Amino acid sequence: MKIAIIGASGLVGQKMLQLLQARNFNADEILLAASERSIGKQVSYKGKQLKICSISEVLEKSPEIAMFSAGGAVSKTWAPKFAGRGCTVIDNSSAWRMQAEIPLIVPEVNASVLKKSDKIIANPNCSTIQLVHVLWPLHCKYELERVVVSTYQSVTGSGMNGIAQLDAERKGETSRLAYPHQIDLNCLPHGGDFLENGYTSEEMKLVNESRKILRIPALRLTSTVVRVPVKGGHSEAVNIEFKHIPIVDEVRNILSETPGIIVQDDVSQNLYPMPIQAEERDETFVGRIRADESEPNAINLWIVADNLRKGAATNAVQIAEYLLENDLV
Repeated sequence: MKIAIIGASGLVGQKMLQLLQARNFNADEILLAASERSIGKQVSYKGKQLKICSISEVLEKSPEIAMFSAGGAVSKTWAPKFAGRGCTVIDNSSAWRMQAEIPLIVPEVNASVLKKSDKIIANPNCSTIQLVHVLWPLHCKYELERVVVSTYQSVTGSGMNGIAQLDAERKGETSRLAYPHQIDLNCLPHGGDFLENGYTSEEMKLVNESRKILRIPALRLTSTVVRVPVKGGHSEAVNIEFKHIPIVDEVRNILSETPGIIVQDDVSQNLYPMPIQAEERDETFVGRIRADESEPNAINLWIVADNLRKGAATNAVQIAEYLLENDLV
């Protein structure tokens, strides 16, 4: 079993390699590829040194699984070439997510749709993953009618440049800007590119990807994306309206019993999810669960997850694990 990471020098690629080791992934050989400036560098893995190669070199070695996190352009060019050799590609970019024939997967929600013939599998947007992870079990019980979500997204979602800008501003220095405005001591209601409808590309990813994963194409879902000066993970304030009246204690129980979700919801002890505590964790955290007093069929809750882990690398590795466990490679 050979598994490849394409984009191994980036934030998510590094997390993927870290998780393969931490989860003791069953691979005989790990192949790493990155951009030209990283080729030849050595990376430590299980006491060994792995060399970063070019993508073409990795392709020649015919891995069974390749996890891509190198941007949409690289994925568009190279994923079909890997798939053409029988490799199963798990792609973390937005390149393939909304193509009808490409499965968009959060394992706790819809891994059962995967088939051996699926040679390109899309990993959803980080904010989408933690949202649908929580929405799905509640939909199964109460049936979703409408969702309103506001995100508070970590600078790590903008890669190395986002972290560099925040760190530089905190030191009173300047750096190459990831954002059009200062991010330290500030909040930017701006994630991705603005579209003709006034929403951003990040906001529409949340809408369209959630509908596809949940298999509710007409789901009424609207979002506002905000970038905030934190590093630990993404947070979401979510209002959920159902067809049937939700019971708050029952909601807590449903979520507590859902694999990969941890409920932190005791306001008497100031217990609720925070990105500083979600950092380097693989779970989705939920708290502030309460009835919406303006709408009898609705609740409010707060969702937090590490966007580099469950929002990206962990989800991809979980997909790979599912493929192997179910003989789909």
